Amino acid sequence: MNLEKFDGMNIAKEQISTMVKTAFEKSIATGELAQPEEIKNFVVEVPQDLRNGDFSTNAAMVNSKVFHSNPRAIATALLNHFDFEGTFFDRAELAGPGFINFFLNHSYFETVVKAVLENGDNYGRTNVGKGKKYNVEFVSANPTGPMHLGNARGGALGDILAECLTWSGYDVTREFLINDAGNQIEKFGLSLEARYMQIFDKDYPFDEKFYQGGDIIARAKEFYDIHGDSYVNKPLDERKQALIDYALPKNVADIKNHLAKYRINYDVWFSEQEMRNKGDVDKAIAKLTENGYTYEKDGALWYKGTALGEEKDEVLVRANGISTYFAADIAYHYDKLVTRNFDKAIDVWGADHHGHVIRMKTAMSALGLDSSRLDVVLMQLVKLIGDAKDENGNVILDEKGNPKKTEIKMSKRTGKAITLVDLLDEVPTDAARFFFNTREPNTHLLFDLDLAIKENSENPVYYVQYAHARICSILRQLEKENLTTEGIENADLSLLVDPNEIELIRTLSYMPGEIIASGKAYDPSKITKYSITLATQFHRFYTACRVKCDDISLSKARLALCVATKHAIANCLRIMNITVPEQM
Repeated sequence: MNLEKFDGMNIAKEQISTMVKTAFEKSIATGELAQPEEIKNFVVEVPQDLRNGDFSTNAAMVNSKVFHSNPRAIATALLNHFDFEGTFFDRAELAGPGFINFFLNHSYFETVVKAVLENGDNYGRTNVGKGKKYNVEFVSANPTGPMHLGNARGGALGDILAECLTWSGYDVTREFLINDAGNQIEKFGLSLEARYMQIFDKDYPFDEKFYQGGDIIARAKEFYDIHGDSYVNKPLDERKQALIDYALPKNVADIKNHLAKYRINYDVWFSEQEMRNKGDVDKAIAKLTENGYTYEKDGALWYKGTALGEEKDEVLVRANGISTYFAADIAYHYDKLVTRNFDKAIDVWGADHHGHVIRMKTAMSALGLDSSRLDVVLMQLVKLIGDAKDENGNVILDEKGNPKKTEIKMSKRTGKAITLVDLLDEVPTDAARFFFNTREPNTHLLFDLDLAIKENSENPVYYVQYAHARICSILRQLEKENLTTEGIENADLSLLVDPNEIELIRTLSYMPGEIIASGKAYDPSKITKYSITLATQFHRFYTACRVKCDDISLSKARLALCVATKHAIANCLRIMNITVPEQM
C-alpha cells in the first residue's frame, strides 16, 4: 500500500463501502435480496461507543423500503457475503434495529504508525482538493485606523483555514483587500485635515462623524513635523489629498507589519483604488446591465436585486457619477471568479455583515456566475476577560477557589481600547493564534488574557507544546540509555496492543480527516481541538506504558509510536503557525 498522503480513516470507510456494495450484489445474485430499482446511499461513520465497533453503517436500514424487507434481515444477508481479505477488518456484527458494526484488525494500527513515520513532516497532507484554486480573503481592515480584536480573530481564523485547505490539496491564495477608495477614505482625509488645522487653530471645526482616534491626531502631527504650515493656505481638497497621500501608505505599512508580527503573510494585497482605476467597476456594472439587472432612476444607476428575491434594489452609481461600495464589491468578486478564475472565493467577515452575504451571492448570479463559488465565513465577536482583582491587586476567587473573571476593555499600556498590536505586546503570538482559534467562527469567543500567559497545563497551547517538548526530552533521555530511534521503521508494531497504545494510534489516524473537515466546514477550530486531544492521549499512553522495558522489541515499538506522535503534534502546530518547541 502506498503510504504517501495516507488517510487511514478514509481508506477504512471506502473499504467498508466497497464491501457493502459487493455484498448487496451477491445477495441479489443469490436471491437472498430482491432486485431493487436503485440502492440508496448509506453512511459509514465512527460510533460514539467504540465497544460497538470501530465503524458502523446504516446500509441495511436506509434500504429497508427498497428491498421491502426489515433491516435486520437485510443486514443478515449482507453479513453472509462480506470478504475481509485485503482489508483493515476482520469481522462485522449485526446490532440493534439493523446497524452493521465493523471491527478493525491490528494491521490498521500498524499501518497508521508506519504511515506517520514514513510521511513525517508531511503526515496529514492529502489530495482531496485536487489542486483547485481557492482564494481566502480575510482581515481586510480599513486602512483608516489600527486593527481591532475582531481583526485579530479573523486573522487567526483565515490564516489557519487557508493552511488546512493547503494541506488538503487545494491551491490556496491568501488575500487582503485594501479599502483605499470610497467614502471611508474621504472621511479619513477630512478627519486628518481637521486635526492638521487644529494644530494652528484649536477651534477649527471637527465633525462628530469624523474618525475620533488618537491615531488621526498622531498622523496629522507627523505631517506637520514634515511640512509645517505650508499647507494651511492651500485649498481644502489639496490639503486633504496631501494628508491622505502621506497617511494612507503609512497605515497600510503598519497593517502589514503588525500582521507579519502575528505571523500572517499574504500572497496578494489587492488595492480597491487600482481596481477602480483600471475600469473594472465599470466592466462589472456593464455585465450586470447586459444581463438585465440594472435600471436608471433619479439620475442614479440601480441594481435590480428584487428580481432575484432581494428585499430592495441597491444603488450602483450615484447621481453624481460616483460608484458605490456595493458596486466595487461586486467588481472585486467578479475579478476573483472571472478575471483570476478562482474555483472558490472564501471571505471571512464579521457577523455584523450578515445582511450583505445574500446580496453578494445574488449579485454573482446576476453576473451569470454560480453563486456557490462564493462562500462567506461569518465570525462572531470577541470579549477579553481576565482575573478580577481587588484594590490591592490581589486576585479575587470564587466559591470554588478559582479566579473570578472580569471583562477587560482598555489596554494597560495605552489606556485605550485594545488593538491587535496592544494584544501582541501582552500575550505571546503562539497563545493569541491558538486562543482565537479555539471556538467555531459563528460562536462568541471569550479570550482569557491571564490564562494565555500562563506557562502550565491550564493553558491549552502550552499543554500541546509541552507534549511535543516532552517527547523530545524522552527521546534524548532514552538515547543516553542506548535506546535510539535507529531502525524504528522496522519495529515490530504488532506488539502495540495495550488499550492506551491503541487509542493513541487511533487518534493519530484521525489527523488527515480532521484537517480535511476543518477546511470543508470552514472551521479550523477542529484542528486546534484535535491537537489538545492528541496531546492528552499521548500523556495517557506515557503514564500507562513504559517506553524502555525489559522487552527490547516492545521498547522499539513504543519508541516508534513516540516519534510518530511527535511528528503529528508538530504538524498540528505548524498548520496553526505556532512554535514547535523541543524543550520547555
